[in-house]
Amino acid sequence: MVPSAWMTMRALRGIAAVIGLLVLCGAGSPPADGDPMIDCLSDDNGRRIEGCSLLIDDPERSPEQKSFAYGMRALAYSLQGVFDQALADYDKAIGLNPDYSVALNNRAWVYFKLGRGREGVDDVERALKLSPGSPYALDTRAHIRQAEGDVEAALADYERAMRNGGDHMVKVYQCGLRAQGLYFGMIDGVRSGAVSRALRACVGNQSCDPLPADEDCTPSVS
Repeated sequence: MVPSAWMTMRALRGIAAVIGLLVLCGAGSPPADGDPMIDCLSDDNGRRIEGCSLLIDDPERSPEQKSFAYGMRALAYSLQGVFDQALADYDKAIGLNPDYSVALNNRAWVYFKLGRGREGVDDVERALKLSPGSPYALDTRAHIRQAEGDVEAALADYERAMRNGGDHMVKVYQCGLRAQGLYFGMIDGVRSGAVSRALRACVGNQSCDPLPADEDCTPSVS
C-alpha cells in the first residue's frame, strides 16, 4: 500500500507542476469546462488517468504539455500501486522533458518501491540539483540509502528533509515513527531529541519506514 503521507506529498508536487504547465500554456485562467486538463488535475485517480490520457493522445498538445500529462498519469498509477505502469509513464515524461524534477524524483521513488532503489539514485541526485533542498527528494534519497544500509547518510537526509519541509514533514515522520512504536510524543511538528532518536532507531532497521503506512495520521499532517 502506498503510504498516505506520501500521497499527500505527491499531491503537493503535482500542484507545483501545474504552475509550470500553466506558464507553458500561456494560460491566465483555469481551463474551460470540459477540457481534459480538469480531469488530469483531479484528485480522483481514475478520472486523472482518463483526462491525462486524452491530453497525451491530443496531437495539438506541445511536448511540454504531454510530458506534464505523462507525469500526472504516472502519479495516479503510483498512488494506485501500479508501479510498473507508473515507471513507463515517468520514462516518457522525462524523455520529453529531461529537467522535469518532479518526475525525476517520483521515478526514483517508484524504483525504490519496486525494490530497485539503486536504479533511482541518478534520478534523485538530478532532482536535487534542479530543486536544491527539496524535502521530498531528500526523503526519497534517505529511503534509498536506508535500504542500502547507509545509516548515517540516510539519517542526515531525513534530518534535512525535516529542516527544509517544516512542521508538515516533521508531523509525517512523527506519525510514522509512532506507528513503528518508536515515538510517543505529540504529533505537533516540533523537531526534538525524541524525534531524532526515534529516527535513528528506525534507520538502523532496513524494514522500518518512518512514513505512516495507513490513513490514521492524515488529519494530523494535513
